This record gives sequence, structure tokens and C-alpha cells, in this order.
Amino acid sequence: MEINSDDLKTFITVIDSGTLSAASVHLGQTTSGVSRALSRLEDKLATSLLTRTTRRMELTEEGQLFLEKARAILSAMEEAEETIRIRRQQPAGRLCVDAASPFMLHCVVPHVAEFRAMYPEIRLELSSNDQIADLIEHRTDIAIRIGALNDSTLHARALTSSPLHVLASPAYLAQHGTPRAPEDLAHHSLLGFVQYELGNQWPLRHAAGNSLTITPSISASSGETLRQLALAGQGIVCLADFMTRADIEAGRLVKVLEADYTGYRQQIHAVYYRNTQLAQRISCFLEFLQQKL
Repeated sequence: MEINSDDLKTFITVIDSGTLSAASVHLGQTTSGVSRALSRLEDKLATSLLTRTTRRMELTEEGQLFLEKARAILSAMEEAEETIRIRRQQPAGRLCVDAASPFMLHCVVPHVAEFRAMYPEIRLELSSNDQIADLIEHRTDIAIRIGALNDSTLHARALTSSPLHVLASPAYLAQHGTPRAPEDLAHHSLLGFVQYELGNQWPLRHAAGNSLTITPSISASSGETLRQLALAGQGIVCLADFMTRADIEAGRLVKVLEADYTGYRQQIHAVYYRNTQLAQRISCFLEFLQQKL
């Protein structure tokens, strides 16, 4: 029997999902069905691709080699399909977009319905990582990154920039008072980032310069978590305009120390590995998102 694309897809999905049960959910099959399909593939190849125990699965040496070839074959098939669809002006295929959860929630999700209506053949996969993710490891086509870029192996497209605001809820300010100068922040509860030191350098003019390094009273890895803490009256926070604009307009959060703001704006880029002959589904998403931003 010959190997077909379904065999390859099943095998890759099992590896990427980590378990047969998780793979069955992605494939819309039963766990036993996925297990049988995997066994049939191994019979076709007359070799074992995985060593399976009750606790874990590991690729054999043959399985590792086959996985690399299988990924390349499916990728080539997707590109061939996309080439034909491009001729018909129908961008298609899987498009995995990764962004920090605040950007995903406030800048991508609200526009998904419109994007899908425009490009119904594109299969969107959205993932959120509040730390910088490896594009290849996470099978990501586009990653949205906020702030300075350090990885020279990536190609980047500038999407927009966003000012930062120092904010607090009216309830917090009523209880603890409003800081009148950056030095007053030392007497307040401050909300900051863990494992992201740049996020704790607030763009405020003060006696020692134009950047104030704060020591958080509460730290979190996600800006969205910090936003929720600020809304709950737990302290003062410094966050991007794109995720707090609606809160400011509704009065849920209030700007403080505006006179001391340096005017710094966070740069927002889309990064990807492809540059020449950029896949049309990637290109159309970037153009669409840039218009929205």
C-alpha cells in the first residue's frame, strides 16, 4: 500500500499534539482510530516510528527522519495548492499568527470576522505567547512583536506604534491619592512585569533622566493580567494605548503624570521567515491588519 497525505497529516498531528487523544480532537477522529492509522502507517513503512508507553511517546531515529520529510512534503503540497489558488485570486491554506495576549485580544480578535469574510479559504490558527516564541518550534507564520527587535534572522514589517500611558482606576486614586510627580510613585502600589525588564522602565521625565525603573508591588507576565489588576484598583500601571484606549474613554482608567510623559511610542512589528515570494495568505493578512491599526 502507498502512503498518502492523510497518513502524513495524522503522523504529524500526533507528534505536534503530544498524545493520541489530543491528536484525535484536532483530527475529528476517535483515539482508537488515530492509533490504528498510525499502526497502518508503520506497517506500510515496515518500521517503528514511535516508542509508546502508557505515559509518553518518543520518536525513533526512523521516526525523526520521516517527520522531517513528512513536514516538507505537506508544506510543498500546501504551496502547490496555494499557487493554483493564487491564479484564481483565492488565498488559501493554514495561517498561524502568534501575538502577546493583549494584542491578540484587543487588535486581532475584533477583526477576525471581517478577515474571514474577505478570505474564506484561509484557515486561521491564533496563538498567544507573552514571551517571545520561536517561529519554527511553534509552526508560526507570523508573530506580532512589540518593542525593539533583536533577532536578525527574521524579516519584519512595521505595523504601527503605540504610546504608553501611566494609569490607575478612579477607585485606587480616591483611596490612595494621585501622584503629582514621578518620585511620588515610590509611595504607591505599582503593577509591573515579571521576566520583562523593559516593561518596568516607564517613560517618565524625572530628576535622574527620561526613564523611571519601577519596583513592582505585583508582577505578572501578561499585560492583560496587569490591566485587569489596574481595573480592580490594585495599583498604578504603565500599558500601551492599544489595550487601554477603551478603558480610558469609558473612565474605567485615568491617566496620571501626563505632564511627565516623554512621548515614547512602542513599535509594533510583524516578523516572519519568508521574505521573497511571500505567501499570499501572509501578505494579505499583514495588509489587512496594518489597515486596521
